[in-house]
Amino acid sequence: MQKLCILLLLITLTAAAKAQEIKYQSCPGCWNPDTLGNHRAIIRFNGPGATAHALVPWRLPMTGPFTHRIIVQDQKTGALIPSTANSLTRESGDVVFKPISGKGIYYIYYLPYRNEGHSNYPKGIYLTTPDTGDGIRYNINPVNCTVTAIQSIDSFNSFYPMEVIATAKETTTLKAKYKDKAFLLFPEDREHPIRMRTDLPARWIKKGSSTNFTAGKGEYFTFQIGIFAVKDLEDIQASFNSPFNITCINTTGTTYDGHPFTKQINGSQDHIQPLWFGIDIPEKATPGTYPVSVTIRANNAGPQILHLNLTITNHPVAGDPAKMTRLKWLNSTLAQENTVIAPYTPLTIDGDTLISLLGRKIRLNPQGYPEQIQTFFSPEMTEITTTPNNLLAENIHFHFTKRTDGKDIRLKAQGLQFTERTQGTIRWQASSTADELRMDVTASLEFDGFLAYTVKVTALQDLDLKDIVMHIPFQKEMTTYMMGLGQKGGYRPDSMYHWKWDVTHKNQDGAWIGAVNGGLQYSLRDQHYVRPLNTNFYLQKPLLAPTSWANGDKGGIDIGIKGKSMLANNYSGPRQLKKGDTLYYNFNLLITPFHPLNTDFQWATRFYHKYANLDTIKAAGATVVNIHHATPINPWINYPFIEAAKLKAYIDSAHQRGLKVKIYNTIRELSDHAYETFALRSLGNEIYSAGPGKGFSWLQEHLGDDYIPAWFVPEIKDAAIINSGMSRWHNYYVEGMNWLVQNTGIDGIYLDDVAFDRVTMKRIKRVLTKDGHPGIIDLHSANQYNPRDGFNNSANLYMEHFPYLNRLWFGEYFDYEKNPPDFFLTEVSGIPFGLMGEMLQGGGNPWRGMIYGMTNRMPWSDNADPRPIWKAWDDFGIKDTRMIGYWSPDCPVKTGNANIPATVFKKSGAAMIALASWAGQDTTVNLAIDWQQLGIDKAHATIEAPEIKNFQPARQFAPGDPIPVQQGKGWLLNIREVK
Repeated sequence: MQKLCILLLLITLTAAAKAQEIKYQSCPGCWNPDTLGNHRAIIRFNGPGATAHALVPWRLPMTGPFTHRIIVQDQKTGALIPSTANSLTRESGDVVFKPISGKGIYYIYYLPYRNEGHSNYPKGIYLTTPDTGDGIRYNINPVNCTVTAIQSIDSFNSFYPMEVIATAKETTTLKAKYKDKAFLLFPEDREHPIRMRTDLPARWIKKGSSTNFTAGKGEYFTFQIGIFAVKDLEDIQASFNSPFNITCINTTGTTYDGHPFTKQINGSQDHIQPLWFGIDIPEKATPGTYPVSVTIRANNAGPQILHLNLTITNHPVAGDPAKMTRLKWLNSTLAQENTVIAPYTPLTIDGDTLISLLGRKIRLNPQGYPEQIQTFFSPEMTEITTTPNNLLAENIHFHFTKRTDGKDIRLKAQGLQFTERTQGTIRWQASSTADELRMDVTASLEFDGFLAYTVKVTALQDLDLKDIVMHIPFQKEMTTYMMGLGQKGGYRPDSMYHWKWDVTHKNQDGAWIGAVNGGLQYSLRDQHYVRPLNTNFYLQKPLLAPTSWANGDKGGIDIGIKGKSMLANNYSGPRQLKKGDTLYYNFNLLITPFHPLNTDFQWATRFYHKYANLDTIKAAGATVVNIHHATPINPWINYPFIEAAKLKAYIDSAHQRGLKVKIYNTIRELSDHAYETFALRSLGNEIYSAGPGKGFSWLQEHLGDDYIPAWFVPEIKDAAIINSGMSRWHNYYVEGMNWLVQNTGIDGIYLDDVAFDRVTMKRIKRVLTKDGHPGIIDLHSANQYNPRDGFNNSANLYMEHFPYLNRLWFGEYFDYEKNPPDFFLTEVSGIPFGLMGEMLQGGGNPWRGMIYGMTNRMPWSDNADPRPIWKAWDDFGIKDTRMIGYWSPDCPVKTGNANIPATVFKKSGAAMIALASWAGQDTTVNLAIDWQQLGIDKAHATIEAPEIKNFQPARQFAPGDPIPVQQGKGWLLNIREVK
């Protein structure tokens, strides 16, 4: 009897499912998705009986056991009704409930969730509580409800049509029909990106695939072919027969640094691999219908040919991201030429070995390494002088030490040869040999001071080595500070510092060592280097330990005084090499500073960090507006194209008021609202990083797995996905920035941490400054010195970008109260690199900030109002002053207390003096003033503290008066000569 009942039920359910014609709808604002989920079925209870029995053919793309809670709601009263689920599968749900209002409409919600964890990093937890019904099973009751529609909370959350799955039976039937095929092909238009990887869309079963497409003149027309692998496929390839140029972005492309590549695509059995194709339609194409054929083959499967019809209309089409026309940007080479970017100057070579660049010179030795590196920046960092600062005590060099006798292998240099001499790049190569070993060096210097070395070491016979070491012998006088390798920025340790490789936990492969007006950052790498993730995600994709330098756990770095130099001893430890073995001891150098400080830009450029009324911003005294994401004109993180018209209108209005506008736009994560999301997903882990999945409900319901959830904005439900690192998305990003400059008029970008390298940064600076645009770039970073970020320093991590920034905004999670001046100078201010900055966390410490010419940025926090200081600047006339920092031996004002430094802003007949206290208690200081250097007659000098709201009261001092300084505070004093 039980089997008969079940059979009758199955027959009834199958008949009911076939009889129902389901409408798919969206219903924005109709219910609270954070309580009930994003999806519901509308059920009409028809009777008879007192129990409603519904079969909902929801055809869900989500995999795994379907144990989610079912919530039933009465339309009339809004009451939630107890229900019982006879069966729940991905294909359908069999639900019974008591229809408390009799015949009529009821709602069945079937993916309810709740958000746990941090509001900006939510964990979507699907509810799996037991049935709320009375426990009675109605197995033989006939279906007496009609499913009239399946609704999603909005169209963005809808599964229809590309995520409404074919049933297992439909898929089996289709495969049986084409049982002689190794794979099945499904052409698809661009309006319906293929989303699922393990299920066929019901759309393909019911309607088949389209082979007719329409494009406009001048359009980059895109379409897809879904490959359903009946068996595993090896190396899927596509070829074409087309009157127009056609490419497949999945199999060929151009790397972020401009190199063409091909990509092997494999297919897993019963999986779908989408291939995206782009056709360049000429602007002068003759309208008409053109045949296009695409041949798909694999190494282990014969070819199949798809014949398509492409109709070209007479209407030109502009690029439309919603139509995937910008997928062409993935292979862009825009701004790849290494042209010199202002304020830098062309590289020149004097003689055979001396290379000059802005404020710096490098002399090479016959092995290709720097024999000497000089900088010519003044101690104040406000000008380039003729006095050299020698960074090296002797040349950078390697030691190859034999284990047998402890002696070094003596390599003979074969000579240095320049292979490229352009204004932007100089390249050279050199070889050094001995009977046992050969060292080949290829290197390049770029106009901003970046040196890249590839050092190939080849064993010419079997070798037993005690060590391979690279020495960087610094001049001691130029090594006041150090940052990196586990050291917070500040004074270099007095004693020998020892460091070992630990890439699992530490994003560390080098350090910056130097003085304010001269230093080197160096990093150790090999040929397998891949940029890791950063900012909360380092541990999910850490550094790859270089096999050469790390040598398992044998390698490391010792830094300390040795003889007349301060030596960075980069060792790799003992190893054995067989004849013919090669190792790559690659390293990069950055010569700092990059340029003098632009103090006038600092005083005149005043940021308003909020989307607001432009007249309000103008009245506040700001000159530049930073538009964050999650605003009406830039809602979606790192995808500022959807509301571009609104953005342009705002920028046009700002320009009319004399204001500039910059927008938040970077690479690290990408909004799930990006039109190209699923096209990018078709590229595997090229654009999006591999990861554990989960996160906000949209990500779980539509991406499934293999991603890392990133920043989330609850107010607009913008869920971002982590980028994988260096990829073709950088090409898209450069093209996108160029488009924004040319079409919306943005004046620059606000970078919130950075997940690209200096190649992309240079390209960005070029497109932002093209055609006379200002191209202002400022960089914000949260403090990276923590376990989840691998204990790196923000300034050390991003130093490769510093040559192209206009201002730093380092401060989130930085402690302005407990860190000493040397930390401020190296990690926050930017001054040793030619930059200036602003403070963030809690509004910063305004007295300490002024020592470095920094204020905070309004109106980020309650304590962030720099207007009183701006007024004090303007009242004094800070423009055109010469900033002489406390770090300069020529600073004309000293306090006699090392914990209360003074910085001078000097002009003719007047000076502004900033004092800030790091003393442990309230104290007084007596200013030691070099009046002659100030150019002020002491006998006619006045010292005035102007009233500055929330900073200091008005007060007068006479020369020689003791000045009281409160703990953690300071003064801004104006010294003038009164005739």
